[in-house]
Amino acid sequence: MGLDRDTKHRIVTTFQRRVANPLSLKLPGQVLVETTGRTSGLPRRTPVGGRRIGDSFWFVSEFGLKSQYVRNIQADPKVRVRIRGRWYEGTARLLPDDDARARLRTLPRMNSSAVRAFGTDLLTIRVDLD
Repeated sequence: MGLDRDTKHRIVTTFQRRVANPLSLKLPGQVLVETTGRTSGLPRRTPVGGRRIGDSFWFVSEFGLKSQYVRNIQADPKVRVRIRGRWYEGTARLLPDDDARARLRTLPRMNSSAVRAFGTDLLTIRVDLD
């Protein structure tokens, strides 16, 4: 018997918020997306998996518009991305018409497998780097 989408979302996000993300934020090679909190105005950093292709950084959100960092992007699309220890500024674009499952096949395998396994509302995001 599988979990319903809301239960799965609560379990995964609680684990990420309390265990995985705090550990990932400390890893120097971890890719981070920094958004501006839509209520607080403070910088919010989220570990993501993705790939830089030319002047863009592509990744897929597991929970789409339910993700807090995606809501922050909707409020202010100006973001920073840390790739290989270097910060880049850019503008994030939500791409609901992109085939997120197909996109995951072009991104790093380990993260893509986790996003496919745990995600319920996949959403492709492209950051156009300045």
